[in-house]
Amino acid sequence: MSSSSDIRMVDVGGKPITSRQAVARGKVLMQAATLSLLKKGKLPKGDVLAAARVAGIMAAKETHRLIPLCHPLLIEDVNIEFSLDDKASAVEITATVKGSGKTGFEMEALTAVAVSGLTIYDMCKTVDQTLRLDNIRLVRKSGGKSGTIRLE
Repeated sequence: MSSSSDIRMVDVGGKPITSRQAVARGKVLMQAATLSLLKKGKLPKGDVLAAARVAGIMAAKETHRLIPLCHPLLIEDVNIEFSLDDKASAVEITATVKGSGKTGFEMEALTAVAVSGLTIYDMCKTVDQTLRLDNIRLVRKSGGKSGTIRLE
């Protein structure tokens, strides 16, 4: 059995402050009829994408309170974009988080996508029992010692 001393926050005290950015993506898959209702603004809870955007921004700002051992970071910008994919019957979510700090913004971008997706799920679940969050992943990060890393 492990003790609580087996986990620790990483000490970033000696690292330089650099400009950093992280981009994450994910999808919410749904029935075509649900996507149609979303596009028309006809879902019972109202403007799904507006609520999901605000939820994603709020989540990025609160990541350090949600994920153990994450450092609180000074976020300078959070941008949440949605792409509606009729062929796949999905909403693709892209979150970009920027700031200056001693550690990266990957967790903030991933959290923003996840919470945006969960908000879409919550607002559509009354009309669609097949909803699925899919493929939440980091696609790019920049800044710090490792420079720019493009994963797709």
